[in-house]
Parts: sequence; C-alpha cells; structure tokens
Amino acid sequence: MSNKIKLAGQFIQALPHAVALGMTLDDLDAGTAVLSMPYSEKIIGDPRTGVVHGGAVSALLDTCCGAAVMSHPSNPPGTATIDLRIEYLRAATPGQRITATATCYHVTRSVAFVRATATDEDTDVPVAMATGTFTAGASA
Repeated sequence: MSNKIKLAGQFIQALPHAVALGMTLDDLDAGTAVLSMPYSEKIIGDPRTGVVHGGAVSALLDTCCGAAVMSHPSNPPGTATIDLRIEYLRAATPGQRITATATCYHVTRSVAFVRATATDEDTDVPVAMATGTFTAGASA
C-alpha cells in the first residue's frame, strides 16, 4: 500500500461518520478515489425490504468525492463540500457492499469539480451518480 493511500485511509478512519458506516478506502490515485461500505442492518432505510437508506449512499459519495479532490495532483491542502447533486437511480440490493468511485476532473484556484458513481455488485446499473463542487486551495 502506498504511503498516500495509507495516509488517506487513516484520514477517512478519523471521520466519525465514515467509521460508523464502515467505510474503507479501496484505491486512491491522482484525482480518483474508490471507497466502499458493507451492507449493515444499521443503515437500512426500509425495514420491510432491507434497502439501504439513501443518506448512507449520500455520505459514501460525498466522502469519496472529498478523497478524490485531496488526491488530485494540484494537491489541495484540504476540502469541503460546496455543492453535491445526487441522482438515485435504483435501490441498492440488500446484502451487497456498495462501492463509490469519484474522479476530480478539474481544479481551479478555489474550486474542484468532481463526478462519482455508486454501485453494488451489479456494476452495469449504478445505484446513484453524483456531481459536485468542493473547495480547493488555500481557502479550503
């Protein structure tokens, strides 16, 4: 495991919501991050069906986007969400791990632009997609 992935993983494990949701950093590269979280009864939104609550998916996508920004080659010292739009496309299949992949595709002096996708084991049809802007640079 590279030092950058190790440090980012430690940072994510210092976030209380990431720990509570069981998030793990699976991969980190120049501007791209992959995070996942296991299925858990703690995050069920509909007890009748066992479907994961959309808020858990939202938290995973937001955290993954932030990690992508921080791994961008422009090396922002930190980041915060400015705006995050999430389109929920379908319910995640109960019992399956959810994986988010985010790419920071453009960074200005103060704003980073990110796209992300969340999937379960059916990687052909996303659970949700997100686009967002995050702080970057000295003001982050």
